[in-house]
Amino acid sequence: MASDEIPRPPLKQIILGSKSMARRQILAEMGYDFTVMTADIDEKAIRKENPEELVVALAEAKADAIISRLQNTAHSKEDANATLLITADTVVVYEGTIREKPSSKDEAREFIQGYSGGQAAVVGSVCVTNLKTGMRKVGWDLAEVYFYEIPAQVIDSLIDEGVTLNVAGGLKLEHPQTFPFVKEVLGAADTVMGLSKALTEQLIEESL
Repeated sequence: MASDEIPRPPLKQIILGSKSMARRQILAEMGYDFTVMTADIDEKAIRKENPEELVVALAEAKADAIISRLQNTAHSKEDANATLLITADTVVVYEGTIREKPSSKDEAREFIQGYSGGQAAVVGSVCVTNLKTGMRKVGWDLAEVYFYEIPAQVIDSLIDEGVTLNVAGGLKLEHPQTFPFVKEVLGAADTVMGLSKALTEQLIEESL
């Protein structure tokens, strides 16, 4: 084990409460085995003026919805034996305004055009619930992303592909058409992608 590697506590089973492929990739990169469940909640019904409070409230609501499903319906043996549930949420803050997933291609275009040559902040929460003890630990992280000018044809291509409609603020940092126009990231790139590795490790350790 490298001297700077965080010791990983033994875990029987993790449920990742997210349909995000980026979050699945990040958690797999961290070395965890997990199953995936998704939360059926009305995210628009949960409103907070503060972005940090909003992402925390949404991550906890996702956790509550999944726990309710686990209690009320039959699931696989792996889910029944799960120790930890990890949920998360992410928003983009641009010029003081909270941006969630774009509601249309027009809104996605407006979002991306605003980032061109500018800057946006990404606020991401992580919620870890111990399904055996009921202990819950939750926190948030922030990163800032600075952009070069994004050519109109690149914006058109991203909009046509539709990928921007599925991510907070229409911003998918790791997309091969987006990444070349990222000038600088202040903070962790995995926070921008949807799951802070450092925060997740910290909350897992605290919840056990």
